[in-house]
Amino acid sequence: MSFLYNMITGKGNQSEDPTGLSQTQDKQAQPAESASHSVVLRDYTPKELSNYDGHMDPKIYIAVKGSVFDCTLGRQFYGPSGPYSNFAGRDASRGLAMNSFDNEMVRDIDQDIDDLSDLSVQQMEALDSWFEHFSRKYTYVGKLVPNK
Repeated sequence: MSFLYNMITGKGNQSEDPTGLSQTQDKQAQPAESASHSVVLRDYTPKELSNYDGHMDPKIYIAVKGSVFDCTLGRQFYGPSGPYSNFAGRDASRGLAMNSFDNEMVRDIDQDIDDLSDLSVQQMEALDSWFEHFSRKYTYVGKLVPNK
């Protein structure tokens, strides 16, 4: 419920978990624009993106609206034991749009990229807000492209 309240009222602290579920702020997290490493932008297929789920590779990448973000700094949320770990290495767009963190909101890596054409105006607005959040907080590393 606090997630919806924070999204509707805009009262959530931008540097914290956007769901409002976390009571602690990650003191090591840095905004995307202050990241000290250089990034080589590239395309990621859903299969390639799945390698960046924090398990075998410590990096955590998440796609939102076709853009791929390095969410490694949000490991506490998206990492293997985090509450939103099902989004790690995947396209999280539908789940974010529908404010659902259920596993069925994430497509299998062998499926086509979700075109999101069935989302309502309100769901697209929610997704746009999430996209803005990811753009502010995490480093853009590339775009999501169809499997080869």
